[in-house]
This record gives sequence, structure tokens and C-alpha cells, in this order.
Amino acid sequence: MYKPVSVVIADDHSLFREGLLLLLEKEKHISITGEAADGDALLSLIEQQEPDVVITDIDMPVKNGIEVTRIVKQRYPQTGILALTMFGQDELVVDMIEAGANGYLLKNSKKEELLLAIEIASEGGAYFCEHTNLQLSKMIAGIKTNIPTPAVTFSSSETEVMRLICTQKSNKEIADVLQLSVKTVEKMRTRIFEKTGATNLVGVAIYAIKHGYYKP
Repeated sequence: MYKPVSVVIADDHSLFREGLLLLLEKEKHISITGEAADGDALLSLIEQQEPDVVITDIDMPVKNGIEVTRIVKQRYPQTGILALTMFGQDELVVDMIEAGANGYLLKNSKKEELLLAIEIASEGGAYFCEHTNLQLSKMIAGIKTNIPTPAVTFSSSETEVMRLICTQKSNKEIADVLQLSVKTVEKMRTRIFEKTGATNLVGVAIYAIKHGYYKP
């Protein structure tokens, strides 16, 4: 069973926005608290509603999804952001991830995949569709993994949490696997971000792969 999640959606195409609204309104655990057609309107909605998850297109008027994501992650770092777009170009995947997005799906994704992504993003996790995972795999494959481990050290528990982050597991799933409380996992994840200097989950994964803590 999914937990209750408040969601704001943004897309400059009203037909798609309305279709997505109708799709998600059928889910009892999802509450749609607003919709927007451009980046500025989306930011205003987020400030008013402070939703758990934002689903946004990338190519929008005034401010695009990448610009909005950067701003939201600075002001509301706990808000999950999912990019739902027709585009699949590598540079947009990278830009959106670097901006701090929790996930990236194409508009032809299945309903079940979108619902799973919403749940994961609401818990602070990362979810990327098959296409995006392929692009990330290609990016990470080009990273040299024989870089010496830096002076910073991780406890055995932090190392395990970091490895599980790399497998896209949510805080709750990590807590279940390691038999820890969610609060403990959240604290360790914060320390991992500080030690790695990463600004998002993909940054943690790249750090872990670079320094030999995780092998994809």
C-alpha cells in the first residue's frame, strides 16, 4: 500500500495536464493540490502548497523545469521532483539530475511506473526510467574506477547505506534491509552527502563508483 502523497503537476500543454490529473485523481493515496502551465506559476504553487512531490515537464514558458528544480531544491530540499517529458536527450537527463531532480520519466511511461516513481520521490529516493538508466549507465561507465580512496572515511553502516542508495532504494527500504530506524538512515544519508560533497543521489552513486564502494 502506498502512503498518502500530495502532488503538484506542471505542463504547458493543457490536454496532457488534464489527462495526468484525471489519471492520478483515481489513486486514493494521491492528492493533487495544484497544477501550473509555466515555471513561475509552478513556483508560486509550491510556495503555497509545499507538496510532497512535484511532477514537471522540462520545456515550459517563463522558467523551464530545470530552472524550477534548482530553485525548489534550494528552498525546499525535501520536496521530491520528477521530470515527466517527451525528451530523452542525454544533456537534458544530466541537466535535470544535476539540478537535483529525484527522477526522470518519459511521457510514454506506464502508469505503474509513474506511481512507483511518485512513492520513491516522496521518500527522498531516486527513480529513473529504463531510458534514463541506460544513459546514466553510459555516463558512469566512462568514469575511471581506479581513483585512490580519499582521506575521508565511512563507517561500515554508512558504507552499506551508500551501496543501497546506489541501488535506488528508499530510506524505508534501506532501514528494513539493515534493520535500522528510518530516522537513523536519514542521519547517515546526511553524513554521506556531507562527506562525499554530493548534492543529489546520483552524485553519491558516482562518488561510490569512482572510489570503489559500489560496482554497478
